[in-house]
Amino acid sequence: MNCASPTDFNFSFKGFKCRGGDTDVHAHGWGLAIYEGRGVRTFHDPLPCAASPIADMVSCYPIKTLNMMAHIRYATQGAVSLENVHPFTREMWGIQWTFAHNGEVPKFTLPKNPQEENNSTNFCGGETTDIPLLGKCVTAVYHPVGDTDSEAVFCAMLNALRAEFTTLPTLPVLYEAIQRLCTEIVRGHEEKTIFNFLLGCGQFTMFAFSWPGSRDGSKVWNGLHYLVRWPPFSKAVLADVDYAVDFSETNKANDRVAIIATKPLTTNENWKEFKKGELLMFDNGLPYSRPYELCLVERCGRGLSSRAIPRGEICPIKFSYNIPKLLRETVCQALGHEEGDQQVWAERAVDLGCGSGQSGAQFRQCVKHLTGVDLSPEMAEEARERSCYDRIIVGDAECALHENNQHGQEGRTWYDFVFACDLFPYVGDLRPIFQTMRKGLEGKGGTLAFSVELLDEALNESREEDEADPGFVMQSCARFAHKRWYISQLFKEFGFHELLRKESTVLRQHCGKDVLGALVVLELPPS
Repeated sequence: MNCASPTDFNFSFKGFKCRGGDTDVHAHGWGLAIYEGRGVRTFHDPLPCAASPIADMVSCYPIKTLNMMAHIRYATQGAVSLENVHPFTREMWGIQWTFAHNGEVPKFTLPKNPQEENNSTNFCGGETTDIPLLGKCVTAVYHPVGDTDSEAVFCAMLNALRAEFTTLPTLPVLYEAIQRLCTEIVRGHEEKTIFNFLLGCGQFTMFAFSWPGSRDGSKVWNGLHYLVRWPPFSKAVLADVDYAVDFSETNKANDRVAIIATKPLTTNENWKEFKKGELLMFDNGLPYSRPYELCLVERCGRGLSSRAIPRGEICPIKFSYNIPKLLRETVCQALGHEEGDQQVWAERAVDLGCGSGQSGAQFRQCVKHLTGVDLSPEMAEEARERSCYDRIIVGDAECALHENNQHGQEGRTWYDFVFACDLFPYVGDLRPIFQTMRKGLEGKGGTLAFSVELLDEALNESREEDEADPGFVMQSCARFAHKRWYISQLFKEFGFHELLRKESTVLRQHCGKDVLGALVVLELPPS
């Protein structure tokens, strides 16, 4: 579980612990790792979770956290004993790392019966060889205590990361390194490997990876699913026990929780299954996988934190993309809202050119109902998986104006907030899209916010009265830049009033140079 604000895990754990020997066969021990600041609180028990007095105590213990994981074990390798219970923990770089795994990893599997007694040989001695080394590692520093392939994989991953970095890696760099290790672990055993894990690295950050599959002779599918629970909250019904909670009565506007589980824990919520080979990083209750998204998290001060080694630097060219956050800050300033204020100030909003949903995530808590629109089915699917939209539409901006009612009849819909992050550089003539945005806002009136790339001053000498000048130019990077007079002309033509315009804003970088543009907030009065 990964959260935006300190949250207790009692609801999810109430259903989860039933799977430890009651509603499921995972009866070979259980464990918890709960981050509290720089520390981590752990509970482990080789007893079935459903019958464990410690589990009963923890389920009633309202510990609040931003980051935690729980595991119930079905022993396929290693005896049923305390040293083989997940999650495993190690200190590296002055950070507490935690790891829980579901599956089998042939590259790290010992050929022995899982029910053998504690006196069996293990990875560290006897006749067996040392654990495989990954990445650039030539000497192992971390070694497994128990006999599981899970702990061996964890140690090997930490050894590889420690060998690769002499400074604390930033989140985009760490993500890429973990992705390479996952590929290396699976390579050569793609058909037999089942590799689903949670990797916690500090109070804010959790990585989750899935290489799903079924064991020989079993029809049980082992994968990973996740859910983002955030406003507007609703009732959630547990799958393993007759219990439900209406989170609209208990949670606040700034609460947001991502839950990752082998199988969905509730029956009435929209869980997403990980794709095969997919690695997600969770922070602040949201999933991330794109380098520029990870960079934004890092810039917010939520990357790895250590007193032991210096921090690495973010490459400003490789990971530069900050438009959604900048646009939100500009809108809040224009409307008189404090940045970080969780107040809902829009009833219905539409995100034009929503892409993977990063822009929607920035504005989600400001609006009651959010629609995302994108021409790309692939981008729309990514946005849908981010779970921050109430409605996703594959199509152009005009499609956002139409909505089917409960009888299946198409009707006109309205919005009081329309925003477009990084859409205009893909559109030359903006008149049709301005006309669409006006249609969506007219009647009740509302706010329009967008980013636009502007031509350099030296190239921006054409005047409004030059009828041969369209007001925009295709750049060498295949993106449109627009002229200031053209944007101002559109305001007046479609009846918008300017609330705020921030020019000379660095929107992105291209070939190592800053690309300047403007962040604009307009108002359309009620008709």
